Order: sequence, then structure tokens, then C-alpha cells
Amino acid sequence: MSLDLLDKLESRVQSALETIELQQMELEEERARAQEMAEKAAELEARNRELEQQLQTWNSKAEGLLNRLSQADDSNQPAPGLSELA
Repeated sequence: MSLDLLDKLESRVQSALETIELQQMELEEERARAQEMAEKAAELEARNRELEQQLQTWNSKAEGLLNRLSQADDSNQPAPGLSELA
């Protein structure tokens, strides 16, 4: 091989190594971002479960209050008179 061909080969190898190093750094950055996103997703899922539980609690309380109001309303109505029964 001539010296010129070896220089070209060395240049190509060096360029390939630099490209590989850059891609490895980019891959590490993407992995770090993916990890951050996974952690954030886990936090959001936990918060969502917490909010769903709170909503269920509030719905139960509201339903209980509505039932109490309905019962109070039913007990405040006068008993039907004889004319209403006929």
C-alpha cells in the first residue's frame, strides 16, 4: 500500500471513531432523558391515583349528603290526609 492510501485509511478510521464517540454521548444523553421521563411518568401516575382517590372520597361524601337531604325532605312532608288517599 502506498503512504497516501494509509493516510486516507487513518483519516477514515479517525473520523469513524469520532462519529462513534459522538453517538455514544448522544445515546447516554437520550438514556438520561428517558430515565427522567420514566421518573416523571411514575410521579404523575402516583399523583393521578391520589387525585382519583380524593375524587372518590368527595363523591362518596356528596352522595351521603344528598341522601341525608333526601331523607330529611321525606321526613318533613306531612302524612297524606284521608281525602288524598281516596
